Amino acid sequence: MSAATSAPALSVLDLVPVRAAQTSAQAVAASLSLAKRADALGYRRYWFAEHHNMPAVASTTPPVLIAAAAARTDRIRVGSGGVMLPNHSPLVVAEQFAALEALAPGRIDLGLGRAPGSDPVITQLLRMSGTTSDVERFPEHVRDITRLVGAEGATVQFTSGGTYDVHATPAATGAPEVWLLGSSDYSAQLAASLGLPYVFANHFSGEGLERALGLYRAQFQPNEEYPEPRTFLTANVIAAPSLEEAEERAIPQLRMMARLRQNRPLVALETVEQARAAASEFDSLGEQIMAGARAKWFVGTGASVATELAAFAARWEVDEVMISPIAGSYDGEPMDASPGRVQTLELLATGRS
Repeated sequence: MSAATSAPALSVLDLVPVRAAQTSAQAVAASLSLAKRADALGYRRYWFAEHHNMPAVASTTPPVLIAAAAARTDRIRVGSGGVMLPNHSPLVVAEQFAALEALAPGRIDLGLGRAPGSDPVITQLLRMSGTTSDVERFPEHVRDITRLVGAEGATVQFTSGGTYDVHATPAATGAPEVWLLGSSDYSAQLAASLGLPYVFANHFSGEGLERALGLYRAQFQPNEEYPEPRTFLTANVIAAPSLEEAEERAIPQLRMMARLRQNRPLVALETVEQARAAASEFDSLGEQIMAGARAKWFVGTGASVATELAAFAARWEVDEVMISPIAGSYDGEPMDASPGRVQTLELLATGRS
C-alpha cells in the first residue's frame, strides 16, 4: 500500500458506552443517533464491538445493533468490530450476517476476532455450545464462514461418504466483507495466510503495531478478491472546540482504563464532574496507567486532531483510520444523546476539509 498523501478516510468504532444513571435504552439510542450523524458526515464505516457483562458497555450483540443502524442510515457501511467467533456457532454468525447483507446490500462488514470479550465466567457461559466454541478451531471456523456467506455456500463431507450442501441464506446476491481483527502476531499471520483484510486493535494499547503490520504485509497471500493486503488503523479520539474541554472529556475513560488494568470493580462511566471530584482515588500506579493511555490517544481541537490522524495514517501507510470516539459527558447533558462524541465526529469532518 502506498503512503497516504492526503487526509485518510474516517470510520467509527462504537462500544455503546453507558454513563452513570443512564439506561441501556438511552445508551443505544445515543449510539444509533451517532451512527446516523456519521452517515451524514461522510464517514466510511461504523462498527459495533462485542463485549459482555460490563457496566459501562452495552454493545453485547453486534448483529442486532448493526441491523438497527443499517435501518437508520443510507450510505455508510455498518459492521462488527468485531464478533468474537469462539463465542458463537460459525453457521449462526454466517446466517446473521447473510441476513444483514440482504437487509443492506453492499454495506455490511463482518469483523471476526478470537478474544472472549469478557471475563472467564461469562466466557464459559457463552461457550457452552460444545466443539463450536473451540478456540483452536478458529482458523477453520473463519474459513467456514467465508464460504457459508457466499452464493455457492459450503459443502459438508461425511466421513462415511457423501456430501451435504449448506447455505447461510437461500439465494445470496452478495456477501458481507469479512475482516480479521486482532492484537497479536497470530491474527496478523492468519489474515495474511487466508488473504483477508486485517485490522490491528491499536486502540487497546498500541503495543505490537509495527510488528503485526509488518508480518501481515510481508506474508499476505494474494487472491482474486484481494490482490494486495488491505488494512487500516484504530485509535481513541476526542475532539472539542478547545484543548481544555477535550482533556476534561477524556477523564472518565482514563479512569475506566485504570480500573480495568488494576482489576478494580467496574462501574458505569462517570460524568466529567464525577470523575474530577474523585480524582484522588488512584495510587501512583493508577496515575501511571492513565498517563500512559493518554499519551497514545488523540485529544485536542478538531483541526489539531485531524492533522495528527493524517500524520498517523501516513506513518503507517494506510488510507483509513477508525476512531473510537471516547469523549465523556458533562452533568446535565441529555441521557439519550452523546454530545461529546457527536462533537468529535463533526469537528473531525470539518477539520479534514
